[in-house]
Amino acid sequence: MLRYTLMRLGIYVGCLVVVWGAVYSGIFPRGFGNSNFLWVLLLALVLSAPISWVVLRKERDRASVQIVGKVDRMKANLEANRNQEDAVDDSARAQGGATSPS
Repeated sequence: MLRYTLMRLGIYVGCLVVVWGAVYSGIFPRGFGNSNFLWVLLLALVLSAPISWVVLRKERDRASVQIVGKVDRMKANLEANRNQEDAVDDSARAQGGATSPS
């Protein structure tokens, strides 16, 4: 997951450098007033999203498999804890039922 995040960040930084160069060389229009920095950030984000979607497809699938595995392990642990609590509760009720006065 960290690898995917770093690769995505790298693509964004690469797009940011390209957009920054294109804006300051006059290829892309500059923002209005003091909004130029925000314009560059947003344009880089818009350009990097589809690039990341296509280029990082395999890495995204690997990250997804890791996440599904972690979720499945957490569900199994929760179910094991629930079953263990049920067993303890059942044995406590069985012992309490035999010794409790009617």
